[in-house]
Amino acid sequence: MKEMIGLVGVSAYLSLLTVGGGMAAFPEMKDLTVRVFHWLTDSELVHLYSLGQMAPGPNMMMIAAIGEWVAGPSGALLVTIAFFLPAGMLTWWVGRLWTNLADWPWRASIQRALGAVSIGLLLAGVISIAKAAVAGWTGGAIAAAVFAVLMLTHMNPLPLMLLAAGAGVFLFR
Repeated sequence: MKEMIGLVGVSAYLSLLTVGGGMAAFPEMKDLTVRVFHWLTDSELVHLYSLGQMAPGPNMMMIAAIGEWVAGPSGALLVTIAFFLPAGMLTWWVGRLWTNLADWPWRASIQRALGAVSIGLLLAGVISIAKAAVAGWTGGAIAAAVFAVLMLTHMNPLPLMLLAAGAGVFLFR
């Protein structure tokens, strides 16, 4: 029961950090689930996050997998509700407030600032997952090459992912 309360509390807290999308909450999720509560290892969290990326729907549905991993099906259900309900209620409330403040002079400045905050949180999430997912110099070189091609071209990332996977299979045998 104590673990279930911890899961619900962590999920509700992480819900409010997803301003920039699910990746924005990843560094804090990693800290809480791996370092503080020891529910998962770095590798397990990266695998669950990858599963969430591949599954249809919001990528943060991986939170249900964490709940199931720690506390079974009831953990998955409670964690999902705890994760999506606070952010949903906050979004509804802020949306209503934002509509009422349509003529407020600070509105545009706040929107621009939130854009920068979202990008910063997203970048922190990317760095956090890269630290856990990229192993050694070879993995780093593959990741850097894919990043460089994506930044310099308008190429679809899918062929690069397939090439990187092939290189990984060949180089990491």
